[in-house]
Order: sequence, then structure tokens, then C-alpha cells
Amino acid sequence: MAVQLAVAYSSIIKGVGIVAAGPYYCSQNNLLIATSRCSCTIQPTSACRVSTDSTDVPRLVSLTRTFSGTHMIDDVAGITGQRIVTITGANDATVPSRIVTQLQQFYAALGVPAQSMTHIEIADAGHTMPTINYGVACAKSESPFIGKCHVDGAKEILGWIYGPDPLVPSGAETPQGRFIRFDQSRYLPANRPSRSSWTTGMDTTGWLYIRNTCEAGASCRLHVALHGCRQGQTYLPLDSRPGLFYGTTFVRHAGYTQWADNNRIVVLYPQAVSIPGLNPNGCWDWWGYTNRHFADQQGVQMRSIRNMIGQLTSGAKH
Repeated sequence: MAVQLAVAYSSIIKGVGIVAAGPYYCSQNNLLIATSRCSCTIQPTSACRVSTDSTDVPRLVSLTRTFSGTHMIDDVAGITGQRIVTITGANDATVPSRIVTQLQQFYAALGVPAQSMTHIEIADAGHTMPTINYGVACAKSESPFIGKCHVDGAKEILGWIYGPDPLVPSGAETPQGRFIRFDQSRYLPANRPSRSSWTTGMDTTGWLYIRNTCEAGASCRLHVALHGCRQGQTYLPLDSRPGLFYGTTFVRHAGYTQWADNNRIVVLYPQAVSIPGLNPNGCWDWWGYTNRHFADQQGVQMRSIRNMIGQLTSGAKH
């Protein structure tokens, strides 16, 4: 989803940090491709067909240019000005590093300069958001999919996007800003098809982290932090105790807030929700469970998050 947003709205997005994901429109609106060629999430796993060229980068580049030419996404020229950091775990069997390599090839083919891209591969990491010391063992690919990898993934992402000046450490053990829970439903596109009312994949609420200086009107940057599958606030693991939801684990512990405090960064945490039969793991739509426009500016999730960005950057109170 981070790749989708950054490609579709490249005219307003400065950079993107991608943890374990493939090129834009990798699934091509096909669940089988998504689960067997863009990831190894298909069952049985023996049906996985991930290889060094399984995403078909030349075709994806061509489709991206076509979408741009028909104004379904912003002009692809905007992508060349973005700063891009990719992170992968060498032991990630869910989205193998070969997929992330093809994402880098995708950006290079679109003309992103080599000096605007950086890559971090963590030798012992599984499918996880890396932190210094929060979460499960780094090699594990399990809930909460945040791992103790001795690598500060959030710092690496924010530092690269907003560099080259180094980030200023918080100096405080607890966040200095505040978390605001807001109504996401008000940002759903007003003209979305009525039949999609229950299949938007958008949770009823999302989260915003903001420090008082930004809230008081200081000029601040906006970072959109997107959780992964099985990381949304209302996701309920099948093996969890009754009443125990995932909650705000990603929002509070993925690592962004401690760097937002002293670097004039407001962090938006949109929330996706599970849909039985369509999206049981509460993933963002990167294969087409909402509709065929999931990856362009007509997609319901894409427009919803763009509306949130518009509200926050307008300076209007809400």
C-alpha cells in the first residue's frame, strides 16, 4: 500500500519507506499472482512461484506508464524525485528478498537515480517490522510482526526520506506528543459505489500522532505509517484469548513516534479492517478485494487516505 500511495500520488509524496513488498500493481488484480508470484502466501506453500523475475517488472513498468498516461495516477515523472528506502529480512519466507529486489528494479526502470535509493537487508530477520528491542525475536514471522532486530526501521525510513540532515533524538523515554483517535468514515469518498459500503476495508477509526508545536501551527511534515497484514487495531488473531485484539501495538510500538517528536513530523496511522471471506487478515488492498481500481486514484482506500492527507495539510481544524 505504501508503494501504491507513493506511485499514485507522486506529485505530493516526497519519499517512501517499504518493508517487505513488491513493485506497484504487482498483483495485476489477480489473487493468484498476488499470493504466488508477489509473495509466498498461497496455500500450500509448495505452490509458490516466486523467482528472480516472477513479478514481471517490464510489464509492471509499462502498466504504470499507461495508468499515468490516462491520468489514473499522477505523472510518473514525479516518482523520479522521490527518496526511496527498502527493508527486507534475509529469512523472510512470506515476501522473499527476491521480491524486494524486483521493487528496486521497478524504480530504477522508471528513472529513479541510484543516489535516491537505499536498501537495508537484515541478515537474521523474518517477515517483520524491525525495531531495536521491541516485539518478538527478529527471525520470527509471527504476531505482532514487529521484531527485536537491533535495527531501528522507523529511524532508517524517516531519516532517509527527510535527510540528509540527521534526525534529532527525542531525549525522552515517553512520547512528548499525543495520540488522537479520529473518525475515518468521514474521509470515505462520497461518490463511492453503494454496493461497496461494507467492502471498503477501512476501519471506523484511525490514529494521528502530533506534538503540541505542530498542533499550535508550526510548519511540520506529514508521514503516513501503514500497518501490515494482521497489524490493524481490530485484528483478532485466531489463537488469541477472548476479547484480546491487536489494538494499538503498531501505532505505539513501530517506532515512528519517538522520532516524530523533535523532527517536526506528524504521523498518520490509517487503519484497515478484516472482511470475512475477502480480506480475513485485515490487509490493505493490493490485489483487488475492493474493486479493480484498488491501486489508482479511483480506489476507495487510496482516495480515503488522500482525503486524510488533504485535511491535515490544509491547516483546517477538525
